[in-house]
Amino acid sequence: MVDVKKIAVLGAGQMGNGIAHVCAQAGFDVKMRDIEQRFLDRGFETIKKNLGRSVKKGKVSQEEADAIVGRITGVLSLEDAVKDADLVIEAIPEVVQLKLDTWKEVDKLAPDHAILASNTSSISITQMAAVTGRPEKFIGMHFFNPVPVMRLVEIIRGAATENATVEVIKEVSAKLGKETVIVNEAPGFAVNRLLVPAINEAIFAIQEGVATVEDMDKAIKLGLNWPMGPLTLADFVGLDTLLYISDYFVEEFKDSKYRAPALLRKMVRAGWLGRKDGKGFYDYSGDEPVPMRF
Repeated sequence: MVDVKKIAVLGAGQMGNGIAHVCAQAGFDVKMRDIEQRFLDRGFETIKKNLGRSVKKGKVSQEEADAIVGRITGVLSLEDAVKDADLVIEAIPEVVQLKLDTWKEVDKLAPDHAILASNTSSISITQMAAVTGRPEKFIGMHFFNPVPVMRLVEIIRGAATENATVEVIKEVSAKLGKETVIVNEAPGFAVNRLLVPAINEAIFAIQEGVATVEDMDKAIKLGLNWPMGPLTLADFVGLDTLLYISDYFVEEFKDSKYRAPALLRKMVRAGWLGRKDGKGFYDYSGDEPVPMRF
C-alpha cells in the first residue's frame, strides 16, 4: 500500500484550507495550491485564525500552531504541488468540466504511485477517474465544513477503485482524527443525497412566504435538533455550491424533485453566495448575522 507522507491539496478556499489544516496538524507535509496568490493568502489567514482559536482554548500551544502552519507550503504551480505527492486531494469549485480538466493535468504530473482523491460533494468519481490513467487509485474523499471541526469523511468508491486505495484513505482519515463511512458511487453519495433536498425545501418555504428566515432556522433547530438551521447551513456551504449540486442532481436523476428554488438561483445571480461573500440568507457585514427579508 502507498505510504502517505506528502499531501497536495488543490484549492485554498473554505474546504481546501480546512483540509490542509487538518493534514498538517496530523503531521503530514502539505502543499496547498491555488491559481492566485490572493486566494492562498486568504487560505493561510483562515488557517491561522482557526489555530488562534485553538490556542486560546488551550487545545494547542502557540509553538504547535506555528509548527502546523510551517508544514504547509503555498504554491501557484500545479506541477510544484503534485510532483512529489503521495496523495492529491482536490477541493476546487463544484464544476464538472473544471474538475475533469484538472484531473487530466494532475495525472500527467503526479508520481505513478500517488492516490488521487476528490472532495466533490456530488460529482461522479467514476467520471473523473476515467480521464486519468489510474482509475484504480482514484477515490472520493468528502470532508464536511468546517473541516477542522466536523468528524466525518465520506469515502466514495468509483467503478474501478481498488480495495487497497480504500484502505489507504481509511488509514489517512483516521490519522486526521476523522470517522469514515464507505459509500458506493451515486449522485450526492449518502449525506448530500438527503441534505440538499432538505435545504432546498426550506428555501422553497421562504420563497412561498411560509416563514421568515430566522423562524425557519429556529423551527428546524428546536424541532429536529439540528445544530444549525438549514438556511444558516446553506450560507455556510455556499449558495453557488448548493445550486451546482441541485442542477447536477436534476441532470443525473432526471427527477424534478431535486430542482433548485428560483430564489436560490436569483440570489446566486445577484452574487449573494453566503457567508464567504458577506451576504446570503443572512447579512454578515456587521458584528452579528442579520436575517434577510424576502
